[in-house]
Amino acid sequence: MEISKFINELQSSINFYGIIFYALALLIVVSGLVTILANKLMHSAVALLFCFFGVAGIYAMLAADFIAVTQIMVYIGGILTLIIFGVMLTTRMTEANERTAVLDSTKTAIGALISACSGIGLVLVFLLGDWKQVPLEELPESTLQDIGNLLFTNYIAAFIAAAILLLVAFIGAALIARRKN
Repeated sequence: MEISKFINELQSSINFYGIIFYALALLIVVSGLVTILANKLMHSAVALLFCFFGVAGIYAMLAADFIAVTQIMVYIGGILTLIIFGVMLTTRMTEANERTAVLDSTKTAIGALISACSGIGLVLVFLLGDWKQVPLEELPESTLQDIGNLLFTNYIAAFIAAAILLLVAFIGAALIARRKN
């Protein structure tokens, strides 16, 4: 009986935003699988790019524009670029086998067990959760002003401490890079 209720809710929720959501979810799942299963590391990195864009699209649909832009700037602009440059600078492009580690059966079984438990947990949360759909009219236009006001009023000490910590880390990294061996 629960499955028929779930299917009815699924059919009633398919509209324009539902189609976009399911397309983004499919993009995330397929590109995540390609990231894991690709034979070449560069193909995995490009698939990870699409996965990150899909997650940013989901954030944008949830009216979390700050998190969506942060997802694009940090993960795509920083981390993925670092991964791609690391791959290009540390491997020879003429070598056919870029994956050197072969997983043994116990590691594969443990990974499959953890993945299955995580998947079952997510499905249970999805099915048993009390989900409330907020009309588009009630969503905030932007969250950037609210976050900015909070950062520079209530959390100014934490903001300054993080800035000083990042400055010290940057200076330390520059000193380590300049050190001659």
